[in-house]
Amino acid sequence: MIVTPRSRGLGMAAGGSASRRAQEARRQERLLREQWQAARRQARQWEAAGEGERRVAAQLLMLTERGWRLLVDRRWPGTRAANVDMLLVGPGGVFVVDVKNWRSAPEVSDGKLRGGGEPRDQHAAKLLAVTKVAENAVAALGLSPVAVQPLMVFPGHRIDVGLDRIRLIGEREVGPALLSERRRLRVESVRAIADHLERVFPDYEGSAVTQEAPPAREQPDRDESDGLFDLEGLRDAAMQEALQAPIEQWMTFLHPDQVALVRRNWSGPARISGPAGTGKTVVALHRAAHLARRTSGRILYVTYANNLPRVQGTFLRAMAPAVADRVDFRSLHSWAQEFLQERDVSVRLHGDKAVTAFSLAWKHVGRDSRLAEIDPAPAYWRDEIDYVIKGRGITTFEEYASVLRRRRRARLSRVHKQAVWALYEAYESLRIERGVHDFNDVLSLALTEAARHTDQPRYAAVIVDEVQDLTLVGVRLLHALVGDAANGLLLVGDGQQAVYPGGFRLTDAGIDIRGDRGQVLRTNYRNSKQILDEALTVVAADAFEDIDGLRTPGRRDVDLTYHDGRVVRVVKPTTDAHDQELLDALRVLSDAGRADAAVLCPSMRAIGHYQRLLTRADIPVCLLEHYDGRRVEAVKLGTYRRAKGLEFKHVFLPQYDAALPSRSPLGDAGTVAASETAQERDELLRSQLFVAMTRARDMLWLGSVAR
Repeated sequence: MIVTPRSRGLGMAAGGSASRRAQEARRQERLLREQWQAARRQARQWEAAGEGERRVAAQLLMLTERGWRLLVDRRWPGTRAANVDMLLVGPGGVFVVDVKNWRSAPEVSDGKLRGGGEPRDQHAAKLLAVTKVAENAVAALGLSPVAVQPLMVFPGHRIDVGLDRIRLIGEREVGPALLSERRRLRVESVRAIADHLERVFPDYEGSAVTQEAPPAREQPDRDESDGLFDLEGLRDAAMQEALQAPIEQWMTFLHPDQVALVRRNWSGPARISGPAGTGKTVVALHRAAHLARRTSGRILYVTYANNLPRVQGTFLRAMAPAVADRVDFRSLHSWAQEFLQERDVSVRLHGDKAVTAFSLAWKHVGRDSRLAEIDPAPAYWRDEIDYVIKGRGITTFEEYASVLRRRRRARLSRVHKQAVWALYEAYESLRIERGVHDFNDVLSLALTEAARHTDQPRYAAVIVDEVQDLTLVGVRLLHALVGDAANGLLLVGDGQQAVYPGGFRLTDAGIDIRGDRGQVLRTNYRNSKQILDEALTVVAADAFEDIDGLRTPGRRDVDLTYHDGRVVRVVKPTTDAHDQELLDALRVLSDAGRADAAVLCPSMRAIGHYQRLLTRADIPVCLLEHYDGRRVEAVKLGTYRRAKGLEFKHVFLPQYDAALPSRSPLGDAGTVAASETAQERDELLRSQLFVAMTRARDMLWLGSVAR
C-alpha cells in the first residue's frame, strides 16, 4: 500500500489528552457500576430462573443501556414445552443464548462438546436448531444469517472458545464480548427485529424481566458487584465500541429474495447472474458464510483477479468472524499453483520467457502468414491462443477447426485457422524448449491432477465470483473439485462485465444448471439512475452472449432502489487544465470522503501518471493492487480491471473518453475482416469502461480533454 499523507499539525498537548481520557474512564466506571446494580435488581424478578441464569441476565441487561433488547425464557415455536433461555437483539445482531449451569467447565475436542467427562453434543444440537428457527423468523425482514449467532453461556466459568458456529463463553466474558461485536443494526432495526421475535417466540407467563431505566447515582453494593462482574473488561469493550466505525449495512441486510438465495438448498451446480450493482458478490459472500456454518468441510471462494480475494476475505471476517478461517479466498491461478505444489507436480511459470517465445513464433511463423491480412497486430492472435485454443483445452487442429469461437468476431476460414495452428505449434515448441509454462498450462496441469483424485473431495463447496472472466479450462477445474454435489458449485457473474476476450458456455464445461438453480438478480442496489443511465449509454449497442448461451441486449431493464447520485462532466482544453480540475475535486473531499473515492484509469501508463500527480499534490494514494478492503483514508488508484467487484461513493475517470473507440467503416472483404477484430477490441474497451463507471454509488466524475 502506498499512502502519502498530507502533513498535519501535531500540537495537541499529550498531558491534557491523558487527563481527559482518565476522567472519561472514571465516569464510565461509575456509570457501569450503577447500571450493574440496577440490572441485578431487575434480574431477581425472574423467579423461574436459577442464580446463574439471573447473573447472566444481569450482564445482558447492562447492554440494554446501549440500545440492546433482551427477551428471556421464550417459548420455542413448533414445540409443546421447549423453551429458549434468552434472545438478545442489539447493534451487534441477534444472539440466541443458552445458559448452562454446569459444575465442570465445558470442553471442546475434535469438534465434540463434553462436560464433566460426559458427551454433551445434544445441547449443541438443540441450540443450533433453535438458532435456525430464529434465522427463519428474521429472514423475512431481510436480515442475513450471518447476523444471527448462537451463544452458550456458562455461569461460574471463564471460557471463550468456538464449537463450529457456536460460541462457548463464560459469564464474565459475555458482556465485553457482545459490546466488542461490530455494529450491524441501527436503532430502528433493533426495535423492529426485537418486536418481531417477541411475537414469534412468545413468553411464558410471569417470566419477563422488566427492562426499566436504572436509577441515577445510586451507590453500588461492593459485595455484589466486584466478584461477579468484569468491570474493567466491559469498560474497555465499551470504549472500543465507541471507536469502531459502523459496518456497511449491506453486510447485514439483504433483500428477502437475496436471503432466500443465501440459504437455499440446491441439488447441484447453481448460478447467480444479473446486471452490475445487483448484489451478486454480496450474496456470494453471505452464501460462503452460510455454508461454512453448516458443513465441516472447507469452502473455496475463487475469482480471477489477484486483488479481490484480499478484499473479500476482509469483508467476510467483518461479517462472520467465527467462520472466516473456514473459507479460502484465492485467485484461480495462485490456488492452482499451490494445489500443484502440494501434489509435487513441477510448475515452471515464467511470464516473460513465455512472452518472448510467442514474439519469436510470431516473427518466424505468424507475421508473414495469412493472419496479417485479417489483423497484423500479434496481440489478437496471442489472445486467440490463450482464450480459444489453450483456454478451452484444445489439443488437435480438427478440434480447433470445428470449435465455435465465442465472443470472437473475426470469421476465420480453414486456411486462416491452419495459420493460427502453425503459430500455436511454433509457440509451444519454443516455450517447451525454454522449459517454462504459461498461465494456461498451470490450469491444465491442475485440471489433470484434480481429475485423478475425485474420490477425495478437497472442498465442501466452491464459489466462483466473476465467472465470465475465467477460461473454460478454469471452470472445468473448479467443477472437478466438487462435481455435481448438492450445494457444491456456485457460479456468480455477468457476461456484460467481461473484461477479457473469448468465451464459453456452461454446457461446454459439462455443467448443467436446471430449473431454479439458475437465478437472475434484477434490482440495482448501488447506482443512481443518473449514473446507471450514463454507463448503459456506453454499451447500449453491444449485445452480448452470457455463459448460459442467451443473447442479451446491451441496455437491460433494471429496478433501482438508490436515487441520490450525480454525474459530473468536466471538459478542458489541455491535459494540464484537466488534471488541475481533478486535483481540485479531490481536495474538496474530506479525509473520510477520500477513503470512499477511487481514481480509475484504462492502463498502467495512466496509473503511473496519476500516481505521480496525486503524490506531488500531497493527496494520499492507495493502489488497488495493494488494497485489502480495510478502511484507509487515501484515494484508491487502479485500472478499470482492478476495480471489478468493488464499489466507491465517488469514482473519478480522468480522460475517460480518450480510449473510447470509434466504429470502423466497412469496405472491401479485407477491410471487413479488419473491422471485425477492431470491433471486438472496441467492445472489450467499452465493457471495461462500463465496469469502471458502475463502481460509482454517489458521484461519477468524467473528465475529458477537448480535441
